[in-house]
Amino acid sequence: MQPLLQNLAEMTTHRDHLRLEVSVLSTIFSLGRMLQVRSLELFSLAGTVRVRPRCWSEDGRIVCSPHEAAEDPNTMELEQMPELAQCIHERGASAQRSTRGEHVLWLPVWLGDHVATCLEVTRSQKITQHQHEVITGVFLVYQNYQSLLDYSERDALTGLLNRKTFDEQFARYSELPGSDKESGQWLAVIDIDHFKLVNDRYGHLYGDEVLILLANRLRAQFRSQDRIFRFGGEEFVVLLRSISLEHARAALERLRAAIEAHEFPQIGHITISIGFAAATPDTPVEIIGRADQALYHAKEHGRNQVRFYDDLVASGELQSKVAHSDIELF
Repeated sequence: MQPLLQNLAEMTTHRDHLRLEVSVLSTIFSLGRMLQVRSLELFSLAGTVRVRPRCWSEDGRIVCSPHEAAEDPNTMELEQMPELAQCIHERGASAQRSTRGEHVLWLPVWLGDHVATCLEVTRSQKITQHQHEVITGVFLVYQNYQSLLDYSERDALTGLLNRKTFDEQFARYSELPGSDKESGQWLAVIDIDHFKLVNDRYGHLYGDEVLILLANRLRAQFRSQDRIFRFGGEEFVVLLRSISLEHARAALERLRAAIEAHEFPQIGHITISIGFAAATPDTPVEIIGRADQALYHAKEHGRNQVRFYDDLVASGELQSKVAHSDIELF
C-alpha cells in the first residue's frame, strides 16, 4: 500500500491536466499485472460525439498521442462503445464489459454535467472486487483533483479559460506543427463595443448576462481544438488551431455577424470588434500586441469589424511593431 500512497502524493503535485492524467494512469497501471490502461478523450466533431485514446500503457510505460483530437486518425463514434455511451447518457459513475479473455472497466470523469475524459482499465482476467474498489478510490482522488484544477483555470462568470492559463496553453500550441498561412495558428482579441454604456444604462447584472451569452456564442462558434479565454472585463481571446487564414477570417466574421444580429434581452443589439494576428513563434506578449493593434484600428475606424494585423501593415495603415528587445518601457 505504501507505493500506492506515494503515487497518489506524486499525482497531486501536478498543475497540468495532461501530466495529471499520465500520473493517474501510471498509478493504476502499477496496481497489478495483466492490467492495461487508457485515457479516452470525448469531443464533438461534425455533430457527433467521438472518442479517441489520448494516453495509454505500452511496453510498461505510459505514452500519449502526438495528435490534436480532431486530427487524430484513431477516433471512433461514442455509439461504437455502447456500454460507455449508455453510462454517459444515464449520468452513471462507471460501466463494464466482460467477454471471453477481456474485462473492461470505464470510469467517466464528470466535471459538472459534462464528460470530456474517461479512464479505461482492461484486464485479461475478471477485475476482482478488491481491485475495483482500489481503482475506484484512486479514480475519485483523481476526479476531485481534476475538478479543483479545472475550477482554478476557469473564469467564474463565463466558465471560459482565464487569463492565467493563457501562457501555458499558448506554449503548448506553439510546440505543435503548422504555423504557415495554409494551415496555421491565429490569435484573435475580441472586445464588446461600448460595453461601459451597457453597464451604465442597464446595470451590471445585464452586463454580466451579455458576457455570459457572448461566451456561449464563442463556444458554439469555435471547434474543440480551439481555445477560448476571458481576459477580463469585456475582452476575450481565441487561439485558433490548424486552420487557413481565410477560414480563420471567415469564422471570426461569422461570429461578428451573429453577435450583431442577436437581440440581447432588455438591451437589444450590440456589436463586437475583432483584431487578429498569426500565432508565430514570437512571445505571447508580441502576438497579443499585434492583435491588439488590429483591434484598436477597428475600434478607431467604425467598430463592428474584423481586422487582420498583416493586412493593415501591408496597406500602410499600421506600422510593424519593433522587436520586444528594442522597446523602451520607461
